[in-house]
Amino acid sequence: MDVTTDATPHDQARILLENAEKTEQQDRPTADSLGVVRRHGGFALRTPERFGGAWADAGTVARHLADVGRYCPSTAWIAGTCATGKTFADGAFRGAVPADFHADPDALACGSGRPDGTGEPEPGGIRINGRWPYVSGCEDAAWAGLGLIVDGVYSFALIPMADLTVERTWHSAGMRGTGSNTVVAHDLPVPAEWVSPAGPPASATLVFYGITVLAPVVGAARGALDVVHALFASDRKPFMTAYARMGDSPAARHWLAEATLLVDRAERTVLAAAQAVDAGDVSAAERARLEIDLSYAARDCRAAVELMLDLHGPSGFATNNALQRYWRDIAVGGRHPHLRTYIAAENHGRALAAEG
Repeated sequence: MDVTTDATPHDQARILLENAEKTEQQDRPTADSLGVVRRHGGFALRTPERFGGAWADAGTVARHLADVGRYCPSTAWIAGTCATGKTFADGAFRGAVPADFHADPDALACGSGRPDGTGEPEPGGIRINGRWPYVSGCEDAAWAGLGLIVDGVYSFALIPMADLTVERTWHSAGMRGTGSNTVVAHDLPVPAEWVSPAGPPASATLVFYGITVLAPVVGAARGALDVVHALFASDRKPFMTAYARMGDSPAARHWLAEATLLVDRAERTVLAAAQAVDAGDVSAAERARLEIDLSYAARDCRAAVELMLDLHGPSGFATNNALQRYWRDIAVGGRHPHLRTYIAAENHGRALAAEG
């Protein structure tokens, strides 16, 4: 996954990297970081082509998110949730998403599928109340897609963020720049055509959602490797040893090779899952297998960055060292519900038992 491709040129990658610390400090991406992703189609990845978007396949989405995550995991995370939200909307509205939602194909969308709101039908529309936590990118998004219950039926509403309020409740050790705050609707009337009953996503779609979560984490692990490669290229040596450089130590070289192997394996895993999604229907049993693969790839990323910190030593935890930020982002992002290994193992075991 090379960010020097036409999709993410070197200068754009530099902007993301230079803004990553500020993104974290202000708990939301900088305007420059958002601009980079928008200009390179990162928010239009799942905008239908008839509205001027790309509707990219899962492999393209995974590569793009990992490319961005290599330099700013939080910004990549928001691009991933945008892809998820637009995909969920297309499924909920069965391809007939209101045109207003896609008026700007490059608009950032946010949302939550949790049914944390209610809708009361009234003449001309539906009146909505609710509080949805953990809505990544909500302060910068144009639209929100929100799960709610209407007349006892799970539904999905598309609402302009200008009509909603945000409570700044996101205080996290990692992925701080995602601004995953709480979105609130209070007695909000919306047109009936902005709300649709929604069924459960298909198995392939659920795997796709896991890919959009894992790809920024894989990118972050690749960014952490960049930091460690810079360490090996420097004149720094292992403290309290006779080695002149880090690369002179066979054990240090072994640690670097092992960390690289883990990151490469995680990357291959997310791309293999994307290939399966793009190939067509995914059975329930295959979904269970792919989800446990994705969860183990997240563990690979966490294990890799631990090795990198061992190589860097205490200085890797300095607040001005990007390695500790990657470590925190991987630790938090890699534990998203889509990547919980113990639940994935339960589901996989259940699927295997059913096959037997």
